[in-house]
Amino acid sequence: MDERIYSKNIIEFVTVSAEYCAFIERTPELEKEEFVDKIIKILPLLYLKATLLSPEEPEEESYPEKFVTENIYESIRIGIESLLGEEDSYLEVFQTDMKYSEEPLAASISEGLADIYQDLKDFISVYRLGNEPQMLEALYVCYENFVSYWGQQLVNVLRALHGIKYSPDSDEEECDDHCDCGHHHHTQANNYTDIFGRQQSEDDIFNRLNDELD
Repeated sequence: MDERIYSKNIIEFVTVSAEYCAFIERTPELEKEEFVDKIIKILPLLYLKATLLSPEEPEEESYPEKFVTENIYESIRIGIESLLGEEDSYLEVFQTDMKYSEEPLAASISEGLADIYQDLKDFISVYRLGNEPQMLEALYVCYENFVSYWGQQLVNVLRALHGIKYSPDSDEEECDDHCDCGHHHHTQANNYTDIFGRQQSEDDIFNRLNDELD
């Protein structure tokens, strides 16, 4: 067994990546408020776990198998776009094309989240195959893409999502589970089976962040 694949930091990154993908795939089942509330908690944890990686470059260059097709990508993107509606679009200055423009460019939360999903889903799908050389290559590619692309996408969409969640123009009011506001409340955390077959709850994932920072 190659210990480089099963270190604590890598296992936790794999777990959070799988949780992100599972949550994104559940978008059609979610209400907008619930989606925004959960995703702004998952994204910082995902970013933190990615920064703790330091994968070695594989001795032989190869190209890990891709699992996210164009149709899957579009299904994910459209699902998020439909849920967020007009709030899916935001102005962003941290884009490559910005150097050619004097004004902020329009960006899309759904596209950013779908981009992240594509890299992470391809990565964890290779991990499930159990081929250690391919696992190392997939980890390295995913980390390199984090550094060069989807890490920036993550912080960009997080800023936009923060604006949706905490906008002063929002109609949402804070209330407890028994109020009469008419909002649909969820009192029980969602449980998932992670990539290693373990039962995980959202509280488990977020508690790991606290443990990491203690």
